[in-house]
Amino acid sequence: MAVSVVGLFIHNLIGYRVVAFMLLVTVSILAMFLDIVPVLTAAILSALIWDLFFIPPRFTLTVGTAEDRLLLLMYFIIAMINAVLTNKIRQIEKEAKAKDEKEKSVKFYTTLFNSLSHELRTPITTIIGSVDNLQTNSERLSEKDKADLLSEISVASFRLNQQVENLLNMSRLEAGVLSLKKDWCDINDLIYKTLQRLESNLQKYKLAVHVPENLPLFKLDFGLMEQVIYNLIINVTQHTPQDTLITIQADCIKDRLVMMIADNGYGFPEKEIDKAFDKFYRIKGSLPGGTGLGLSIVKGLVEAHSGSIKLENLPVRGSKFTIEILTEKSYVKPS
Repeated sequence: MAVSVVGLFIHNLIGYRVVAFMLLVTVSILAMFLDIVPVLTAAILSALIWDLFFIPPRFTLTVGTAEDRLLLLMYFIIAMINAVLTNKIRQIEKEAKAKDEKEKSVKFYTTLFNSLSHELRTPITTIIGSVDNLQTNSERLSEKDKADLLSEISVASFRLNQQVENLLNMSRLEAGVLSLKKDWCDINDLIYKTLQRLESNLQKYKLAVHVPENLPLFKLDFGLMEQVIYNLIINVTQHTPQDTLITIQADCIKDRLVMMIADNGYGFPEKEIDKAFDKFYRIKGSLPGGTGLGLSIVKGLVEAHSGSIKLENLPVRGSKFTIEILTEKSYVKPS
């Protein structure tokens, strides 16, 4: 209707045949965004409008000349074919997209299964073997042997729990159903609680934590941010030698929480930095173990907080992860 009104004002300048092209283009544009029924309706209405308001004699359905009658017929046929073909193209694109998404989904779960099969089987085998040894050889084992077996069970259980946690978080992120439970969060408490969980992993590493005393509280999901820090530090321990210095910093810069986790290890290959946060991506030459989900989960959890994460190599050696989150802050400590 809008195009028809415009055509009424300018048809004396451009001629009624050009108005037909304007209406045909309009039908083509509608076909790109609407379903077949409204597009066919628009095609029929445009033909009737062109006949009634533009083809001489105007304001009647009568068509004056044989040439105009042929033009009207051709316009109607072209408009209908255009509507049907455009809709068909859209359907094919939708089917191709659905097929592509299905293939990606199958590939995702196949890769996930292959990656996790080893990571889940190893700790489970360790737990079963250690428990069986304790049950069948309890009397012949020394206290030190029993303590070693219990330690193996503890480490394996922790590893198993971590893999399940990563899997659950990735599933929530993929499904888009991850809900944040934000509350006032003390960053010092967040960092040191995470480090406490990693105590056994960090025994052979050096640590430096720099958090200002006057740092405000930030509104975050404590559990998810704990997982972020955990995954980043685990990533450092998996790709750096013993005695590496791991530095953790936090500050409030321009109303943003800025956290940095750096190391003086080998750094990341420059060509692989852009792929570091991809699902299942592991640096070439990495030691066995791991699923390649850790950093992709970190990215997803940070972005769920409407934040961003960046990875870069340090000038001399080592690498640095920088997290920035714009969120509410408060200098009032909760009672």
